[in-house]
Amino acid sequence: MKLRFFVSSMVLAITSIAAHGQVGLYINPVGVNVSNSTADSGTFAFLGDNVTSRTFFGVNIGGYDDFYHGEKIDAGIDIRDSFSKANNASLNSFLIGGRVVGKLQSSAFKPFAQFSVGVGSTKAPTSSVHTSRIQYAIFGGVDYTLAKHLDFRAVELGYGGLTTVSSAVYNGTISYPASRLFSVSTGLVFTIP
Repeated sequence: MKLRFFVSSMVLAITSIAAHGQVGLYINPVGVNVSNSTADSGTFAFLGDNVTSRTFFGVNIGGYDDFYHGEKIDAGIDIRDSFSKANNASLNSFLIGGRVVGKLQSSAFKPFAQFSVGVGSTKAPTSSVHTSRIQYAIFGGVDYTLAKHLDFRAVELGYGGLTTVSSAVYNGTISYPASRLFSVSTGLVFTIP
């Protein structure tokens, strides 16, 4: 509950920051493929017993403020919270990062890239225990301007890493590497010039 309040407060703060910034707010569907090189089993197996890959589906909620405006690029920050589920397991990612947007001459296309860090929280399908760990992600995509206050996020691809809940966290006898997360998202972005 505290995290949701914090996210709501941050989005509100972003929308009221710089008068000359380009602010965007989005709520977009997301698919996240979580994969491990080693299968886990037992009560705390995040992906399920002896499974090394599973796709989670959910939503990205966030906003950005591009407060720096250069000749060829804009730059700013992005704050997002992502909620996704699969097989009764849940993944929640709260990320803050820097973003860069390319300016193409006389084009409505806006390619962007960003690097984010934050906290990822996971819950296994057969346990009520949640674990929270540091998470990182790299995103890249393209927004297309539809109208003055509306962009279409044609695609956003992401890659990152997170140590998920596992038998190793609670048994300590086995060591598992961090999970790889590959995400795909699309949707609308509401902009405030």
